[in-house]
Amino acid sequence: MKRFLHAALALLLAGACQPDSDTKRVVITGIDTSKKPGDDFFTYVNGIWADTARIPASQTGVGSYSFLNYPQRIRLQGILDSLSASENPAGSIEQKVGDFYASGMDTVAIDKRGYDPIKPVLARIEGVTDGASLLKLVAEEQKAGNGSIIGFSVGPDDKQSTVNIAQFYQSGIGLPEKAYYFKTDSSTLAIQQAYKKYLSRLFELTGTEAATAEKKAGVAYAIEKQLATAHRTNVELRDVKANYNKLAVVVLAKKHPNLNWTKLLNDLGVRADSVNVGQPPYYDQLNKLLQSVSINDWKVYLTAHALTNYANFLSQPFGEASFAYTKILTGQAVKKPRGEEMTQAVDGSLGEALAQVYVKKYFPEAARKRMAVLVDNLKKAFEARIARLDWMSDSTKAKAKEKLQAFSEKIGYPVKWRDYSKVDVKRDAYFENRLSATKNEYLYNLAKVGRPVDRTEWLTTPPTVTAYNNPPLNEIVFPAGILQAPYFDLYADDALNYGGIGMVIGHEITHSFDDQGAQYDKQGNVKNWWTKADFAKFKMRTQQVIDQYDSFTVLDSVHVKGALTVGENTADIAGVAIAYDAFKLTEQGKDTTKLDGFTPDQRFFISIARIWRVKTRDEYLRMYVNTNPHSPARWRVNGPLMNFTPFYKAFHVQPGDKMYKPEKERITVW
Repeated sequence: MKRFLHAALALLLAGACQPDSDTKRVVITGIDTSKKPGDDFFTYVNGIWADTARIPASQTGVGSYSFLNYPQRIRLQGILDSLSASENPAGSIEQKVGDFYASGMDTVAIDKRGYDPIKPVLARIEGVTDGASLLKLVAEEQKAGNGSIIGFSVGPDDKQSTVNIAQFYQSGIGLPEKAYYFKTDSSTLAIQQAYKKYLSRLFELTGTEAATAEKKAGVAYAIEKQLATAHRTNVELRDVKANYNKLAVVVLAKKHPNLNWTKLLNDLGVRADSVNVGQPPYYDQLNKLLQSVSINDWKVYLTAHALTNYANFLSQPFGEASFAYTKILTGQAVKKPRGEEMTQAVDGSLGEALAQVYVKKYFPEAARKRMAVLVDNLKKAFEARIARLDWMSDSTKAKAKEKLQAFSEKIGYPVKWRDYSKVDVKRDAYFENRLSATKNEYLYNLAKVGRPVDRTEWLTTPPTVTAYNNPPLNEIVFPAGILQAPYFDLYADDALNYGGIGMVIGHEITHSFDDQGAQYDKQGNVKNWWTKADFAKFKMRTQQVIDQYDSFTVLDSVHVKGALTVGENTADIAGVAIAYDAFKLTEQGKDTTKLDGFTPDQRFFISIARIWRVKTRDEYLRMYVNTNPHSPARWRVNGPLMNFTPFYKAFHVQPGDKMYKPEKERITVW
């Protein structure tokens, strides 16, 4: 496909991100020149690294993307070690995060308490006598973060995106997703057995005799399996419209008399005339089971879920039981060091407090400014791609451009930080600290029901190595955590930055135009802005993506799930193209000068391969393919590149090379 850019756009973007020439960093090492780049580009770039990389025993993988959060946690741990050893003003963010961390590090005090902290919860469960008292307990525990049969959240109404609505979703199971209860292959059966053993061990640790504990585990598992029958699969959960079911509370109350929605909502603190029920079949099934399952069996189930929810807050034997199951599920060899676990706990409980300290130390304002220019360039490059699409009508193109122009972006960290003043943190009360933070989070979200959406809010903590697209707000978000090598370097070669964070930016932009995002209009409402013919063509192209990725395998015979990963794969394919178009507008992108032995185009594509440089344990990879909407790392590189003609030109990919596809078979969605 011919690529061209309007001269005016070229003048607007060219050289916009150029640092001073003597400050550019270009470091390309580890290329396996014995491999043909057109056979397996991922291995050509990352193979030598993968041969020598060792996955730490406490981790499930090593490398970039989510696994970059491991060294990131070490960095955060350094902050917390310092704060916890300092005298900080009472009530300050430094005191809260420092003392929270210190309380979790005091394993001697935690072990002395055994499971005493949850005895009141277990006693309340034991006091349940009927359906009404069961649901009241479920609601009260939901407020404390001990979720079970009710999945509850608050977020923008998909049909009125400026207002928040109470949302209910499928819940109630402990295995990763529905299929794990019904598949009979050896690896899944091993996970089922490990989970049952985990439940049994938790009952034993609270004083139940072994044989009885095993029976109770079986009871809890059987209820979960019945709930799982009504769960939607991960692929079905991608259906935006099917997961929007705004219903009046009075209608729900009649439909599910055993759930008593009116009282349930009151006990949850929700004041609303209508709510969104994401997966109605789950609540239909739950309504039936509340009548058919005995109260005693429900008490066993609720006890099991309380124990699994709080296991890692309690004494060492509970944490060991939890890890024994995790080990089978993910292949992780040993538990994470306590400091890493507690750093995760602080990030999850007081994330924006810890982030304030992090960004002061590690995220310069200059990085934010340069990133803003990159984002702007990628948006303009995508607009140019929309203009020259040969399969979309002018009327739909106009709507797509309007949506793109309405985008907002968040970079680095929030303009307004979260308030944690209501979280009570004591240096000697780890369990209570966790509970206080969880209750604060619940009340924070509850207060949003029926109120205008806060467009300044973030859905992840700034130190996290991730990026996301939020369709109801029509926004893209790039936390400070991902704005580091190999994704972004303030002083790096443009080829590396555009191939790194540029690809990520293009990926996130495209999510507003993937199979899910394309159903939201420029205001973030689920509303059709396509002509019927154009949407049919769009669906045909995304089906090509599904079919192609279905053919990719990992672990010799495990296939990538094309229907599960179609959104991410579409974003990867377009993300590469958008980033490349923007790169070609820079002075360096127009050049052919070799640095470190590679042309600018070659360095661009090498950077793409490096940002997905990942090595994982087989058990983790198997679970990842079954549950994660992203393709495994190898196919996040080879999949998009085998569809992109400039890659062929840069590395002289020819017929006979394993990645080669005839030009007419190369997929272009955007």
